Amino acid sequence: MSVASSLGKIRVLPGDLVSRIAAGEVVERPAAVVRELIDNSLDAESRRITVEVTDGGRGLIKVTDDGEGMGRSDAQLAFQRHATSKLRSEQDLWSIKTLGFRGEALPSISAVSKVRLVTACRHEPVGTSVRVTVGAVTAAEESAAAPGTQIEVADLFFNTPARKKFLKSAATEFSHICQVVQQAALAWPLVQFRLKHNGQEVFDYAAVSSSRDRMLQVYGMKVMAHMVEVRAERPGLRLEGVTVDAAQTRAGRTPQELFVNRRAVKNATVAHAVSDGYGSFLAKGRYPRYVLFLEVDPERVDVNVHPTKREVRFADQDLVHQTVRQAIRGALGGQASAPMDGRAAGSMADASSGLAGSHEAWAGSGRPAGWLVGEGQSLSSAAPRSDYDWARGARQMALSQGIAGGSASADPAEAPGLYEPLQTYRPGVGSEVVPLGQVSRTFLVAQVGSELQVIDQHTAHERVLFERLWRAWLTQGVASQPLLIAEPVELPPHGAALLQRHVSDLEKLGLVIEPFGASAFVIRAVPALLGHLDYPALLQDLLDDLSEWNAASSLDVRVRPVLASLACHSAVRAGRAMDLAESKQLIEDWVEEGLPMTCPHGRRIALRFPANELAKIFGRA
Repeated sequence: MSVASSLGKIRVLPGDLVSRIAAGEVVERPAAVVRELIDNSLDAESRRITVEVTDGGRGLIKVTDDGEGMGRSDAQLAFQRHATSKLRSEQDLWSIKTLGFRGEALPSISAVSKVRLVTACRHEPVGTSVRVTVGAVTAAEESAAAPGTQIEVADLFFNTPARKKFLKSAATEFSHICQVVQQAALAWPLVQFRLKHNGQEVFDYAAVSSSRDRMLQVYGMKVMAHMVEVRAERPGLRLEGVTVDAAQTRAGRTPQELFVNRRAVKNATVAHAVSDGYGSFLAKGRYPRYVLFLEVDPERVDVNVHPTKREVRFADQDLVHQTVRQAIRGALGGQASAPMDGRAAGSMADASSGLAGSHEAWAGSGRPAGWLVGEGQSLSSAAPRSDYDWARGARQMALSQGIAGGSASADPAEAPGLYEPLQTYRPGVGSEVVPLGQVSRTFLVAQVGSELQVIDQHTAHERVLFERLWRAWLTQGVASQPLLIAEPVELPPHGAALLQRHVSDLEKLGLVIEPFGASAFVIRAVPALLGHLDYPALLQDLLDDLSEWNAASSLDVRVRPVLASLACHSAVRAGRAMDLAESKQLIEDWVEEGLPMTCPHGRRIALRFPANELAKIFGRA
């Protein structure tokens, strides 16, 4: 036996290296730090939380709350690994009722940064200041402090250069932070949330009484005008929230928010159930927008399956899937989904004794009562009536306040107008087109050459626009057409940060956009090939496209979805009446592009019946 083999190959890693490895599981990026600190603030019964960051969180993250605070001994002990106030026994692991529970957040954060904690209990005259560097407490002393806790995390990943190297730009990291704070705000409407970046206030969501009001704060009138209410209840399970009307689904997936017991998570079961609920209402390449709050008996859901708490596992997965699917179908059917156990929707105490017990324990811990939406309210009871019409209510409010987009412009149907050819049609190119009419103001019927064709007017026009934009991009570039009146558009903070990064890239594609305040932009010019656009909807889809740019393998792969979104939003809409002359010109433009059979998003353009097939159908062959 050699000396090396006798000594063995396995050895115990040093403690500081173990801490940094553990930190890598919990602290992926600055947004993960913000999430953990907000969770701690909420568990401390805070009613006001302020998040301040510099340089996208890479320079400094500061979270201030008015929660219960800590004494000196607790403040120092909180930075030891596996120290937690959330668990008392092994049994507590099977019924988690708090947001922060792993006992790894503060030690992991302090292992890769420089931390300063200032905290004071509400009943103590003096507070405590603690400084921690690389997981070790370097100073602990008395300090003047307001009741609550303020924690500063500076120079994140200063001792792990490999991790720091892979951070994205400040704008990208800040967009992730915006999303984390907004998710927390959606889940906790009774809490005020403020966010500042580089000294500038990004948003200030005042405490409100219901989730409906908080969603209006976060998403605005134009989004909520197209939402329908979702509600369902079964023993040990309750679902509330909103989802988009089937006619307003988009190519993008934002927002798609799921909260399980107030925790923002991703779950494949619920995502599949939502899509299944839309069924045939969901066209290929289109996705619903939704914000769903799912209350589950804590003993029937495992929240300890992911280091960053992004995923959960349900004990009754089939029940959850069925409940969500049926609730979505009920909402799209025009009626609020009735309680599935045959009883009136009410408090969780009426739903099942098990879930009622967990809810009482949650509320009894000092957390705000009425935890889903407000003080003693459910999403439905917060509305003026149980059958509250989100779309009608938001439109009426928009009209009363004079907000653009709250009127008939929200209707997907376009105003009548002449279809304008993009270029002069050259006789002899392609097949002869004989228009025959229009079906349901959506499908064009025509003889193209010797074939009878039924053509989707929107997807055909979309493909024509895309092909010409793509050729322009490949040759001389996409020319811009200045707008007579610049179009202002308001975006959510994380979307504004993302768009800011790519303003120059979009200008190369003919779309000229300028910042106009913290989260507002003005559109100065659009590609000359395009007509009228729904600018807010266009920018939202572009944000979804831009969010994938870092994963794209080439510039062409990045550009194609952006041009597809531009084409989609400028194309003739379904529901717009077209006369024979307009129909003929549109079909001729499509024929000139080579009769492609799908739009850029993969949806079908035409159903073709060759003459010999018609002859067979009518017994003439």
